[in-house]
Amino acid sequence: MTTNTVLVNHEKIHLKQQLELLVIPFYMWYVLEFIYRLFQYKKWHMAYKNISFEKEAYSNESTLDYLKQRPFWGFLKYL
Repeated sequence: MTTNTVLVNHEKIHLKQQLELLVIPFYMWYVLEFIYRLFQYKKWHMAYKNISFEKEAYSNESTLDYLKQRPFWGFLKYL
């Protein structure tokens, strides 16, 4: 599996998340959760890595058939 394949799958997971939340609410949630995580962890990178959307994408980016079996709003599991 190439790095590009994993990256593309990671981004496809984000696309699915955006579709589920109708794009604008996705970005609003993303920013608000990032701010919350920044207060929680006090470090930019830790805040980013702990956003539920990122946790889902990073956890499943190597599973290329993840989107076929992913539940609706699967990111909620990572809150």
